[in-house]
Amino acid sequence: MSADAAPGPAPSTARRLHDVPTVPGAPKPDPILVADKVSRRFGGLTAVDVDHIEIQRGVITALIGPNGAGKTTLFNLLTGFDRADTGSWTFEGTPLAGKPAYRVAHAGMVRTFQLTKALSRLPVIENMRLGATGQRGESLWRAMLPFTWRAQEAAITERADELLHRFKLHALRDDFAGSLSGGQRKLLEMARALMSEPTMVMLDEPMAGVNPALTQSLLGHVKDLREQGMTVLFVEHDMDMVHDIADWVIVMAQGSVVAEGPPDVVMADPVVIDAYLGVHHDAPATEAEERQQLAEVESRLEKEFSSPDDDSEAAEPALGARDEH
Repeated sequence: MSADAAPGPAPSTARRLHDVPTVPGAPKPDPILVADKVSRRFGGLTAVDVDHIEIQRGVITALIGPNGAGKTTLFNLLTGFDRADTGSWTFEGTPLAGKPAYRVAHAGMVRTFQLTKALSRLPVIENMRLGATGQRGESLWRAMLPFTWRAQEAAITERADELLHRFKLHALRDDFAGSLSGGQRKLLEMARALMSEPTMVMLDEPMAGVNPALTQSLLGHVKDLREQGMTVLFVEHDMDMVHDIADWVIVMAQGSVVAEGPPDVVMADPVVIDAYLGVHHDAPATEAEERQQLAEVESRLEKEFSSPDDDSEAAEPALGARDEH
């Protein structure tokens, strides 16, 4: 199916989400990822303190929240790029807490980064091949016996070329990845993530630093992941994008989940407004003041969601560093 013509979720999935209560940690009818009591502290700072969270299979879930809410740290914990202080989580029923990133990827859960991790000095096609798992040629003794891995390497290259065509990167196949634009590197990273044929894809700010000309292409590809039966969890600040593609939204603030539900419901939730604007705003004395405050709230939310953070181009935090998101 074309990435530009991806429809919404299947009616049965939409109906099941419709019945899910809009409360933090709401149970889902068919969760693919379930996490309990997950916490991460850096000295005296509690970056993540999630009591319970479930991600519904086969839909697109957005993870949003103000800066410092702990979104990227939670991503790092769930995908094995950081180690939690407490907590457990399962993916398709398999415990993954404490597993290294490569084992999480082998289980079928892959992620991208806000700042892309393309290997700049390797050609695009080599970056793609590296995304495949279980390559026989990586074994020392098999590497010396080409007949044991040649056929597999040809199949991997064929899949890589198919994905490059799909993401409209085939013309850049032999170019160094470092020569690609920011948006093209985002496309490359998403395409490379699909080389392992994952069940769930986690995208950390997929639109950050992307030229507007490529935004619709990326949005289409994210929708297409759902249509192929994959589950998508993504961090994003652009609420227009969240409204466009998310079936469900989870809101974090100060490390915890404070709200969840469909995009329209979440945007109208007073808890979410408080999370973004602070709880110490004065109550309006008159109807006119109420309308003015509501207008200010909408304006500030729109600004927050539609503009990347000033430090969005900063380096990806090292393991153990404070989450910037």
